[in-house]
Amino acid sequence: MAQILSMVQDKTEKLKEIIEDDIWGSIKEFLELGIHYGTGEKAISITVGLILLLTFAFIVTGFFMKWVRRFFTRNMETEDKLKFVSIFQFIKYLVYIVVILVTMSAAGINITILITASAALFVGLGLALQELFQDIIGGIFIILDKSLRVGDIVEVDGKVGKVFEIKLRTTRAITRDDKIIIIPNHKFISDIVYNYTQNHKTTRETVKIGVAYGTDIQLVTRILEEVLQDQKGVLKSPKPFVLFDDFGDSALLFSLNFFINDSFTDPRIKSEIRYRIDAEFRKNSIAIPFPQRDVHIFQHTPFQQSTIKNSGKEWGKGED
Repeated sequence: MAQILSMVQDKTEKLKEIIEDDIWGSIKEFLELGIHYGTGEKAISITVGLILLLTFAFIVTGFFMKWVRRFFTRNMETEDKLKFVSIFQFIKYLVYIVVILVTMSAAGINITILITASAALFVGLGLALQELFQDIIGGIFIILDKSLRVGDIVEVDGKVGKVFEIKLRTTRAITRDDKIIIIPNHKFISDIVYNYTQNHKTTRETVKIGVAYGTDIQLVTRILEEVLQDQKGVLKSPKPFVLFDDFGDSALLFSLNFFINDSFTDPRIKSEIRYRIDAEFRKNSIAIPFPQRDVHIFQHTPFQQSTIKNSGKEWGKGED
């Protein structure tokens, strides 16, 4: 029994030697094939094993970044998912650069100088592309928090436009006069932006009117309310209403408030309302005043007439 165990142990040791010396040794020799330059600390080795490791790292990085992108965009719409492809592609390239640097370091290449030069380059690029990165970050926030959607009506720098395209760097909108405005996304983070339709499409609009002092304000109120009864584009609910705003310098100030569901075309609706108000006011002899000023002259002393005596000479004649 002892002899059998001894024989089994000897065979196991021989098999282990064969695996370590022959099989693993051959694989190790194959992996160490390549270019070897220099000796000692300055030795540089680019081997088959290093290339295989680099290839494996690229493949793993690609799969990992794809999984991360799917994880973060799993609840997004298809259009928004496509916008993140370029971001993760850029991140993947950065990871590739890190993998290459690590591989070069493992190969014995001194990458200290390269890293120092790259750091200075990246600082310069960061300063030059600061607004670009702000726009991209703004685009990411817009997509994630849904603060802006296609079809929203926004006001930026006094311009009103309807959003028809949202990209990572810019947002495009069409104005009321059919002009395209390209808005950098960082404006939606750093500036005050009015979104007319974020909560709902219904908005309250106002037309301001002034009438002359002495006008029957109850008649004015009734006329303004009747103007909106069959006005196209004005909602019946919520109900329009009239406010007596103030006693102005030269007029009684009213505001006609109403609700519409398309604030993008509200200038046209307001224009039609003003036409109708003017026609109704003319029928009822209601005057729309213009600013006037009364000038009072207070004279403390009477005007004095002064005469200029001519010294014997006529006008137009001079001395010889």
